[in-house]
Amino acid sequence: MKRIIFYLGLFIALLGTQACGPVIVSHRLADPPPPWFYPHRVQTVRYVFFPEISIYYDLNTRMYVYLDGGVWVRRNVLPAQYRNQDLNRYRYERVRNYYDDDIQRYHQNNNANRGRSNATVKRRSN
Repeated sequence: MKRIIFYLGLFIALLGTQACGPVIVSHRLADPPPPWFYPHRVQTVRYVFFPEISIYYDLNTRMYVYLDGGVWVRRNVLPAQYRNQDLNRYRYERVRNYYDDDIQRYHQNNNANRGRSNATVKRRSN
């Protein structure tokens, strides 16, 4: 009888974990992700990028990384102009396969030309 109760309890516990949603893999398991970060599947990412405001969030250190006066800074809070904004309303991108501490190199290689337009470029007519 005890064995049946044990297996029944185990079965119910396993069913309960099915509704928990996605799993985030991090070396800091005690820290939950920010409320705006809700991945659709199991992923290992270190940075999240908000292209509209050009700010990164480091999930390992729980800090925002952004340009401030031409210098890359790491802060616990958003810049003053975004502190009252709800990040749930902003689109974000997961930075996949980049785990280095220096986000400046990644940004230069991947996002430096973002938002630029070639509408003002004069083209030669044939």
